[in-house]
Amino acid sequence: MSQVLPRHSKTIEEGTSLGKDAWLRLKKNKLAMASLYFIILISLACLLFPLLPGFPDPNKTYLELKSQGPLTTAQTSSGEKVFYLLGSDHLGHDIYSRIIHGGRVSLTVGLIATAVSLTIGLIYGAVSGFIGGRTDAVMMRIVDILYALPFMIIVIILTTYFGNKLWLLFVCIGAVEWLTMARIVRSQVQSLTKQEFIEAARSLGLSKWRIIYRHLIPNTLGPVIVYTTLTVPAVMRLEAILSFLGLGVQPPNASWGSLIKEGADRMASDPYLLIFPAIVFGLTLFALNFLGDGLRDALDPKSSKD
Repeated sequence: MSQVLPRHSKTIEEGTSLGKDAWLRLKKNKLAMASLYFIILISLACLLFPLLPGFPDPNKTYLELKSQGPLTTAQTSSGEKVFYLLGSDHLGHDIYSRIIHGGRVSLTVGLIATAVSLTIGLIYGAVSGFIGGRTDAVMMRIVDILYALPFMIIVIILTTYFGNKLWLLFVCIGAVEWLTMARIVRSQVQSLTKQEFIEAARSLGLSKWRIIYRHLIPNTLGPVIVYTTLTVPAVMRLEAILSFLGLGVQPPNASWGSLIKEGADRMASDPYLLIFPAIVFGLTLFALNFLGDGLRDALDPKSSKD
């Protein structure tokens, strides 16, 4: 007689990854998820809305239709009907289209400058923390010196010499924001170099660059991702400050910072010129910060206050 093998009453549980666990914890954070959806919606709006037929030209002026209120339908001197969803400014520009196009500039500056600072800070901090010794001391003193430099004066000098150009914003902002990233990565790498898997990699004869690239940098991505989401709003605020001071995006182009500056100049007569760009800019910054807090709690549950 053949022997019947007993069946296991318990099913084997499927394994899970750290990324999946973090995503499940993030989904439980309603504020972080709402912020993520808002960021996706505002990004898609700034990217796709200008491609739609009939979207207003942000640089087209109707001097006879200046300072129109929101939800206004007006007629130009040539008989063309114009609908202003959020009103018009002192030159007859459509505020709604300028906010959408300004969002393109602000979000692009935030993402590209953050990517530059992330790349430089990640490599610089990982090399400094792993090599250690005098090399680490010299590299960190360079960071301290760059921290001490007056950033605004440097920007004024560069804009005076090169002119107000958009690429200059990327260079100036990216050249400053990587300093904190480098310090964060360095501290993480210094703690990781004492772990057993790094000693095992060294005993196998792996080169320093291979250890940094394959083992150290991937294990620092948790704090790096969190800080990156907090760097984007910091960069956007910095761009807004530079535009507010007249050192950023120049007319006829616009960013959220330059629109807020124009609204502040005419706040008494046309308050909606300031209100609408400020609301969009403020909500985006809040959403990015809330998302960063949610990612911090999801990637490092021990840091959660709950």
